[in-house]
Amino acid sequence: MIGGRLRKSGCSLCVLVLAGLLSFSLGDEAYIGLPLGKLNTYANQVTGQVYAVDEYTLLIRNFFYDGLGQDTFFWAGATVRPSNIGFIVPDEEGRTNRLQRYVNADVTLKLPDNRKLSSIKWLAVWDLREHNNLADVYIPEGLEPPSPQAISEMSRNSHGIKSDGVMVMDSKTISILNLFYDGNDTDVFFSVGLGPQPTPHGTKIPDERGYLNSLTPYTGKDVTLILPGKMTVDDIDWLSVYNFRTEENYGSTVIPDRLNIPPSLIHIIERESPLPNCGQLHRDLRLSWEIFGPAITFELSGQIGEDEYMALGISGSQTSSQMIGSDVAIAYMDGLLGTIADYNVTGKYPCTNVLGRNAGVCPDEKVGGVPNGYQIHTYVRNDGITTITFRRNLLNTDDSGDKVFKQEGFTYFVWAVGKYNDYKEPTYHRLVLRGDLKLELGRKPGAKNCEPFIRPKTHKMKSWGPLRIRDPQVTTFTVRVGVPGGMKGYSGITGHPSPGVAFYVNGLLSPELYLRRNRRYTFMVEGGNDPNNARFYHPFYITDDPHGGYARYTEEERRTRRVYAGVEFDRRGRPHPSAAGRLCSWVHNTSHRYSVDDYVTYPKFRKSLKLQCSDGEPNILHWTPNASVPELLYYQSYSQRNMGWKIFIVDEIINAAPCTVPLCWLTTVTCVLFVLFHAQNRRTLL
Repeated sequence: MIGGRLRKSGCSLCVLVLAGLLSFSLGDEAYIGLPLGKLNTYANQVTGQVYAVDEYTLLIRNFFYDGLGQDTFFWAGATVRPSNIGFIVPDEEGRTNRLQRYVNADVTLKLPDNRKLSSIKWLAVWDLREHNNLADVYIPEGLEPPSPQAISEMSRNSHGIKSDGVMVMDSKTISILNLFYDGNDTDVFFSVGLGPQPTPHGTKIPDERGYLNSLTPYTGKDVTLILPGKMTVDDIDWLSVYNFRTEENYGSTVIPDRLNIPPSLIHIIERESPLPNCGQLHRDLRLSWEIFGPAITFELSGQIGEDEYMALGISGSQTSSQMIGSDVAIAYMDGLLGTIADYNVTGKYPCTNVLGRNAGVCPDEKVGGVPNGYQIHTYVRNDGITTITFRRNLLNTDDSGDKVFKQEGFTYFVWAVGKYNDYKEPTYHRLVLRGDLKLELGRKPGAKNCEPFIRPKTHKMKSWGPLRIRDPQVTTFTVRVGVPGGMKGYSGITGHPSPGVAFYVNGLLSPELYLRRNRRYTFMVEGGNDPNNARFYHPFYITDDPHGGYARYTEEERRTRRVYAGVEFDRRGRPHPSAAGRLCSWVHNTSHRYSVDDYVTYPKFRKSLKLQCSDGEPNILHWTPNASVPELLYYQSYSQRNMGWKIFIVDEIINAAPCTVPLCWLTTVTCVLFVLFHAQNRRTLL
């Protein structure tokens, strides 16, 4: 929790008096809520200061309890004074277990069942067995706890800016409701600052996804912005959609003084780099560097997962940031050890051998270069932040594929963040550079344009799955490829990182298939049949391997994996895919510029896609699972790992379980069309 509650204008004496009356903290102390008073101590050394955080939440600061009570809980009620008539308030972890010892802890308590502070008169530390009140605090009559406050909507100056209002959610969070902006300009950012109106001296702030790039169109979307670093709403007078190139305010709103809003519960993480230059790449990623002698030292620091990598490198183009043709370093923590590797990017897919030549995202040594031109210095992961420092020569690296880090002028860079798979290969990115990034590496040292990391309370993103095809009448499956759908899609459904493309079966993204033994099934495969197009060459096969990519295994590794359909072997035992048809791919409709996170359900996501098919015919694969086939198999791509999902082999398909939302939706649409068709025919006959 950060930020002071003193405003930047007005009578300083009045401000100090008001701050004293409300017990708001001065100086650098954080605003933590509306103070309700100290706990009245009766037993077991219980002490602490209680604050109202919002309508539903209390904070006990510096809470002490010796843990020696018999059956002690946080307890609240609406009687005149604390009694056995009340209810348990879950602890800071949401549990209702007997309280253990606390030593000067900050404890955040949320009232259960959506109860509000206005519904209770006291909070106590209560021993249910002994009917003993260890400590209590009373809720003042008529209390107005901090709550989100509505302020004026965005002014409608130009470029289609409009909204249904703006809400200040807490001391660091602002939501713009139903925002519209045409996106028809460059160098346009969300900006905040001081003074009566927006100016070019304002501060650019990250968009709702943490990016610091020029804004794209908004068409009626609620946008939630988090102020960077230690900044709070008390440090700003306005919020604007601002063009820094033309110095034009497209639309703005004023932030009123002294809003009765909740404190922010965002965790601030300070990470100071010893290197003299720093640039913020994303809210969760930053780069520091230093040129010393013939070498350059980089530090990548990111708020990433334990199984994620950070990639940074010189663009494949000298006039823009381009991933294809780039020369990148990929850094990650492998357990307790840091790793840095030099990669060459010739395609947006994992490194693949295409007709005897490696292409894609490949380590330098696989494309004829030196194994690694980088030297790793330090590596650490602490409090969710991974920091890796590495070094490379500016010019001479003994690798003709390495690009030169220029000391003069600007250099275009690319970056990305994503998961690495079980084979420590980088997979499709979760975050990636949007627009252009150019850095002046040889600039005067000391320009540190970075903010502390912030960690909002996040809710686990729910996937669209599991998607299933469990219909005893279905014996034909159309297999195509398409976009993986981010964390709600393939990765969320399967738990595996995606190479950037996934199998779609009968229009569903990587569904579970239920097949009956001794029944003949037909797979119409349209995953691409051109080996020269490695990104879209995905012969289909059935295996006991949960990852797939049979072509990527060595001969020894293949002995541990069984193939049941889709691969044939010649006399020498060499494998050849037998189910490779024309390419049909589900791709994003260019008119839709939303993130996949914006689609609540799979049907809504599917509606945003369009199907593109090349000339040719599908490949037909027939397969009958016999009695010897295991109960669990997988359909996968012969050329890439992690594109398909599970096949359940059963003796009888019982379609009694509730269908998933996408299947219900597709079934409903089919039934409606059937009824309308027959109704129309009946009218025609009459």
